Amino acid sequence: MKLTTDLNRRTILKAGTAAMATIAAPGVLRAAEPKPIKIGILQPVTGALAMDGEFGRAGAELGIADINAAGGIKALGGAKLEIVFGDARSNPEAGVQEVERMQGEGVAAIVGGFASPICLAATQAAARYDLPYIVDVGVSDQIIQRGLKNTFRFAPGFAICTRAAIDNLVRINEAAGKPAKTIALVHEDGLFGSGLAKLMATELPKHGFEIVETIAIPTPSRDLSNVVLRLRSLNPDLVIPSTYYGETVLLARTMQQQRVRPKAVYSVLNGAASNMRFVKEFPEAAEKIMDCNHWHDPRNPKNADLRKRVEASGKQWNYNTPLNYSCVALLADAIERAGSADRGKILEALASSTFAGHLMPYGPTKFVDGQNQGSAPVSTQVQDGAIKVVYPEAFSDAKPVFPVRA
Repeated sequence: MKLTTDLNRRTILKAGTAAMATIAAPGVLRAAEPKPIKIGILQPVTGALAMDGEFGRAGAELGIADINAAGGIKALGGAKLEIVFGDARSNPEAGVQEVERMQGEGVAAIVGGFASPICLAATQAAARYDLPYIVDVGVSDQIIQRGLKNTFRFAPGFAICTRAAIDNLVRINEAAGKPAKTIALVHEDGLFGSGLAKLMATELPKHGFEIVETIAIPTPSRDLSNVVLRLRSLNPDLVIPSTYYGETVLLARTMQQQRVRPKAVYSVLNGAASNMRFVKEFPEAAEKIMDCNHWHDPRNPKNADLRKRVEASGKQWNYNTPLNYSCVALLADAIERAGSADRGKILEALASSTFAGHLMPYGPTKFVDGQNQGSAPVSTQVQDGAIKVVYPEAFSDAKPVFPVRA
């Protein structure tokens, strides 16, 4: 009896000692959990570009949350992705400062940037550290023409968007009997608008269109009355604006007030024409405006689900959200295939990517000199208070109304 009692006491003491050792050294248990992988998310969430920055931020956050909920990076034992967020404050200098901070915090890669000047500066800063950078929007082709091995633009840039915009316009115009012959280009005077206007002015005449004038406007602009008066005197068949949100809204509302009514407004990479805020706040000014821009694939059911989640949280839906969701999914796929958070291995995985699990109207991913050749814009049109894809037909959910006015 005494022997049994002694054994029981020794068993209890051993169990107690083991438990105390575990409490005293919790790192032993934590070591079983893989180290999280830090991902830099760079967006301008203050300043003039804050609205677009918030759209992008929402997409990246939802994308990372879904990746983690699905088990994280399985090749690394289920390692979770951890966001290191940086506010680019709508200027390139702040973007560079945030890249430097992210470098100090040990991020494995960076996603985002939105505006071309921010993306140009931020990718250059990241290149000093061989830090992988996935550009979300930044359409200036200078971004991918500098030979930076760390830079990958997932969405289409100037050259791809301009070619698609012209091809889509030509086909839409031909299908309607070629009612549009003359065009006025209105563009913001920065890197984005000036570069795009130059390309359009060179290429459109090759397809039989006459450019009657190219008008540059500053960002921000407070009054476009003189611009609209000039449009009235020119009386072009088409007005093609390449401007940010505020200037597009101001231009459309001023045209509405002064009853300047071209046969169509066909925007290219426009800040408002593919933005639900514009459609909701100024429905009459927005109705029937067309745009060749980034947009989600309306035939992909995952977009409907994501949109419900975004709107249920009280936020608005815009293309930046599914685009950034797709960008972090692209990065997660690269890390998964690399089987490592090592920057060099991630760069190799991105360069050889064929990722197709995105939400955009693209084909499989294929990077050539940093540009995703599988990407392309679509032509959209505001119809009855909704933004519809009208071309190409493979992704469309509506037919184009063109010309809007005879």
